Amino acid sequence: KWKSLYEIQGERKRIMRETCSKYKSNNRRIITPYHVSRIFVEDKYRVLYCEVPKAGCSNWKRVLMVLNGLASSTKDIQHNTVHYGNYLKRLDGFDHKGIYHRLSTYTKMLFIREPFEKLVSAFRDKFEHPNNYYHPVFGKAIIARYRVNATKEALRTGSGVKFKEFIQYLLDVHRPVGMDIHWDHVNRLCSPCLIDYDFVGKFESMEEDANFFLHLIGAPQNLTFPKFKDRHSNEERTTTKITQQYFAQLSPSQRQQSYDFYYMDYLMFNYSKP
Repeated sequence: KWKSLYEIQGERKRIMRETCSKYKSNNRRIITPYHVSRIFVEDKYRVLYCEVPKAGCSNWKRVLMVLNGLASSTKDIQHNTVHYGNYLKRLDGFDHKGIYHRLSTYTKMLFIREPFEKLVSAFRDKFEHPNNYYHPVFGKAIIARYRVNATKEALRTGSGVKFKEFIQYLLDVHRPVGMDIHWDHVNRLCSPCLIDYDFVGKFESMEEDANFFLHLIGAPQNLTFPKFKDRHSNEERTTTKITQQYFAQLSPSQRQQSYDFYYMDYLMFNYSKP
């Protein structure tokens, strides 16, 4: 079993490196704190984890907290503790020497997810539920720019953004409001062409990949990757079928442009075109 998982890892890294050398001329750029700002550090087991939202990141942070001795079980850690507790250090918090030492000696990993599914998951989470950040900051700007005859109420609250409006925002080069980590490219968040990741896991094979990774770093036997869904746990996870329902609301050209937008992620992580 381990043998086939080693082979899968080798293949994923090969595709990632080949894509980088084909499309990226900047392979030898200097790594700055900006490039490592999404990377979490676990010093005890010497792990660097690049956070990709909507690809199991809450549960990965729980695992890192347990590895670090900050909690005895992943079940005990609340959502807000994970995201707002600042218990885990980020790599950009270290000095130049500390950053480079860890990059060259720790096990570097990231977990990714099919780009359209990840996008729909982010949309559902941030725009279909009450949210006192995404509605006023993104929702208001999106409705004001893309909705004809928007009601005063919609303009005031920013609630009720439609998927089609969200995609218009995403594809607009003159966005009324900036990008967000929940829908940015993995390529931008984790700089895989600059940082040579040792392990590339996929959300689609999470349990197997995660437990293989824990085996590789010599984690305690009783620590397994948690299965629970972190937010809106009574709601069905975003599946391929649900993703297709959302993309069916778009025009063929919007679908194609959305694919072009995530083209490098599709290529680099070997996901087939939807």
